[in-house]
Parts: sequence; structure tokens; C-alpha cells
Amino acid sequence: QVQLVESGGGLVQAGGSLRLSCAASGQFFSTHVMAWFRQAPGNGREFVAVISQSGQSTSYADSVKGRFTVSRDNAKNTVYLQMNSLEPEDTAAYYCAARPDWYGYYDPSGYHPWGQGTQVTVSS
Repeated sequence: QVQLVESGGGLVQAGGSLRLSCAASGQFFSTHVMAWFRQAPGNGREFVAVISQSGQSTSYADSVKGRFTVSRDNAKNTVYLQMNSLEPEDTAAYYCAARPDWYGYYDPSGYHPWGQGTQVTVSS
């Protein structure tokens, strides 16, 4: 059974940093595009960042560009999200997810499986 498990969330002051991790079980990891989404209360699921199977291609939402960095270690079946210069507007539950191809990466409907989420709270 394929599973994604996020960790690394928490409470941080504005301007601080956090590093999220998403560990995958199963044999699918290196053949799948991996992405991070986030969801704040009352909002839909929002694309944050994506990384290709090899790690050579990445893309970011405009709201996090220059502050967040996505990376992956295929030997460890893990994808990371380094978040710097955090702002209160970054407060949300963060989810990692997998898809088999790059096309349409910004659309959450193309992803399966999803992790359970990890909460990030940024205080002002």
C-alpha cells in the first residue's frame, strides 16, 4: 500500500523557517512527480511547489517564490519543503501528493495518493 507521511510542521514566528518532510512507502516514488499543497480554514487546496521525478525541474506558486525551496532524495523516498521568511499568510495545513506526470501539476485533482497533512502556524 502506497503511503505518504508528512512531518516538520509547527508554530513559528514571522520571519522564521521550517523544513517539511514527506516520506513515501512503496516502489512508486522515483517515477512520480511530487508536490506540496496547502489549505487554510475556509479555503480550497492551494498549489505551493512541485518537483519532477529526477529533481531537475521545479515550479512554485508566486506567493512563495524566492522563499520556499522544494527538493527530493530518491534514495530516501523523501521530498522536502524548505520554508524561509515565513509570513502569517503561510499558516495552513500542508500536504504532499504524487502524480505520474508533469502536465497539469497545479491541479490537485490529478494527484494520488495524498499525505495526512502537517500544520504550519506562523505568528505575527
